[in-house]
Amino acid sequence: MKRTSKAMWLVSALVLLSGCGSGMRNLHPLSDPPSGPPTGPPNQSQNIASNWQFTTASTVSGGIPPATIAGSIIQSGSSITSAIHVDGWGCFDQRTTISLSGTLTDGNFSMASASVDGQTLTFAGSINKKNGFPYTLAGTYAINGGCADGYQGTVIGVGVDSLKGYWAGNLTTEGGGTIHWDTQFAQGSASSEGSFGLSGTFAFDDSCLQSGTITPGAFPSASFIMGRSVNLEIKTDNGTITFRGTADPDGLIRGNYTVSGGPCEPSGTGYLSPWEY
Repeated sequence: MKRTSKAMWLVSALVLLSGCGSGMRNLHPLSDPPSGPPTGPPNQSQNIASNWQFTTASTVSGGIPPATIAGSIIQSGSSITSAIHVDGWGCFDQRTTISLSGTLTDGNFSMASASVDGQTLTFAGSINKKNGFPYTLAGTYAINGGCADGYQGTVIGVGVDSLKGYWAGNLTTEGGGTIHWDTQFAQGSASSEGSFGLSGTFAFDDSCLQSGTITPGAFPSASFIMGRSVNLEIKTDNGTITFRGTADPDGLIRGNYTVSGGPCEPSGTGYLSPWEY
């Protein structure tokens, strides 16, 4: 009887321990992400290739204006290349594509441009990632040579999510009318200009504008996104819609449109949302 009791006690203990162990695995599986949204540098398996928007602030006295920089980053291993356009510095023509190359190692990046009218632009800093959000960048910039020689300051950047997916919203005509429009965007890969082509078809809740096809393109023409700038060219049976807007941080695309080559009301404002149906 004593041996039987001891055996039953041992079996019961093993069953209890096994049940506790199973419960721990269910509550805290190894694949679960840590609680909260930790921020830190990307590991070497992550890739920051994306559409990016940057803003600068000068640390030099003398009224150097801030600039908005937009374009692509492409990554292969620790090597990164970029194609950008600068808006806000008079020494750079926004239409000129500036090519940069550099490295990303343990979350730290450095990039330098080819010479543009005798000017060389360099960036250095760090990349961070918060769970559920795009990559961000923080660092410094400097320009050597040419018209902008001596410009330097800080730069911050954020990866802009792809527009791929369903979008819907309204156009508001100058006369106060409302036209519902919706589309399923497809977004292409980075072009040599640093933009990302957009394609798809639009449906319109309107007697004049009923349906249209997006003309894919690259900066500065037809349909693309570069940084937060969104350009659309939509061919319809009653004219061509040209929309110029901004993908705002709140998730909406807002802008202005014109219609040319047809009888529809010629202009107005519009927005697109990923949450409307």
